[in-house]
Amino acid sequence: MLNIYKMANSIINFSINLDKIDKSKIITGKKGKYLNLTLGSNRDGEDQFGNTHYVYQSQSKEEREAKNDKTYLGNGKEFNFDEPKKEAAPVASVGSDDDLPF
Repeated sequence: MLNIYKMANSIINFSINLDKIDKSKIITGKKGKYLNLTLGSNRDGEDQFGNTHYVYQSQSKEEREAKNDKTYLGNGKEFNFDEPKKEAAPVASVGSDDDLPF
């Protein structure tokens, strides 16, 4: 289930490879042409490029039940605006009341 509250303060930027699109899945509607996509999160977290999500062409119920291969089109990164900013570690102050001879 999609957590709407989590998504409200984050965005996911992703890119797709247009050459991989199965053109037979493009739907012509009243206001244009559409392609249904599915966005999923990586099970293992970020990959080596910092991507947190992947995108593939949505499958019909029959395709899912037949366990057809997914057509992966690309991936993306989530940017969360609620994460606290990393603060620098406190710097120890040097006082004049130490026991050092110099």
